[in-house]
Amino acid sequence: MSSVLKGKSIVLGVSGGIAAYKAVELLRLLMEEEARVAVIMTRNAQRFVAPLTFQALSSEGVYTELFDGYRSGAMDHIQLATWCETFVVAPATANLLAKAAHGLADDLLSTFLLACPVKGLFCPAMNVKMFENEAVQDNLALLRKRGHWVQEPDAGPLACGQTGPGRLPEPKAIVEEMRRLLSPQDLKGEKVLITAGCTWEAIDPVRFITNPSTGKMGFALARAAYRRGAEVTLITGPTHLEDIPGVRMVRVVSAREMEEEVLKAFPSATIVIKAAAVSDYRPEKTVSQKIKKRGRSSLSLTLVENPDILKGLGEKKDKQFLVGFAAETEDLRKNAMEKVQEKRLDMIVANPIGKPGSGFGSDTNEVLFLFPDGTSRSQPLMTKDEVAGVVLDTILSRKKEQADRS
Repeated sequence: MSSVLKGKSIVLGVSGGIAAYKAVELLRLLMEEEARVAVIMTRNAQRFVAPLTFQALSSEGVYTELFDGYRSGAMDHIQLATWCETFVVAPATANLLAKAAHGLADDLLSTFLLACPVKGLFCPAMNVKMFENEAVQDNLALLRKRGHWVQEPDAGPLACGQTGPGRLPEPKAIVEEMRRLLSPQDLKGEKVLITAGCTWEAIDPVRFITNPSTGKMGFALARAAYRRGAEVTLITGPTHLEDIPGVRMVRVVSAREMEEEVLKAFPSATIVIKAAAVSDYRPEKTVSQKIKKRGRSSLSLTLVENPDILKGLGEKKDKQFLVGFAAETEDLRKNAMEKVQEKRLDMIVANPIGKPGSGFGSDTNEVLFLFPDGTSRSQPLMTKDEVAGVVLDTILSRKKEQADRS
């Protein structure tokens, strides 16, 4: 599964705000997604960043003047409006938003927007008082009413010295929003609960029992579900991975903390995907001070069983479509199918541990889907982002089959 932005013809509009420098990184990220990107800069944008900077990165050129004649046979604003499949304006100043909302066309970017038949994303960035001004808010509302998208600015310290909403979102967040907007919204209306990562079970303040899970698979599932329109809650154990914009993030440490948060979110969920590698056992007692070696040649720990979160959910499930994960070193199919039956799962995603390119810490995975009716479906080695897409496709297909039978 390639990026939804791959091969897309996108116009990046850059208007004259201090955040124009961030548009360079945005262009770089779009190019990494293998999009085809043409850049339109206003004259004021060129006072912050030179066109040559964008020219060095863009695959489709940089356009600055309404009557440049850069492309023969057609005026640039018409040519670009016909060529592009979507556009993003970042930063979008108050002046640019007013022009776009009211059909004013006095430079290349505003004329392009007037001529462009497709919908695009506006990313406002300005002083907080300007952003909160009724005129600006009315213009944003008008653009939304016409079917365009608006990404709310971040709040924080602004270049003018004031604090509040008005910061251009980070380029990574803008690209993520574009992925979401251009993805099929086939999960709209679904409330998806996902767990990810490992858990830490404390021995003392500096030592714990855990496993090698990095959370990559669960995070990939959360990103994919959010992009496809779902309301997503991601409950994750310790991981180095960053929060996902748009996803409700809940960070926990131990298995019992994860169980507590899962049980809170479970009743309202429609799809539950338990991708976390929860520690099966924890120390019976956690020592409050660091255990000293003091000549010991060995140390014994008494372990007690952690709650089986997935089994508990299987006992409680009503309307939820419940998916488990199984990481196995042997008898993959047999062990995974036992979990499907024992835990009342609608589906399990099983993967072999110890196989090159599959399992903990890897960016790829080779998985096997198993279902309560005894059927299965094997998948080739794919990236975890690709696996996430196939998992969600399969969930939707199975849910439809369940609905048709009922």
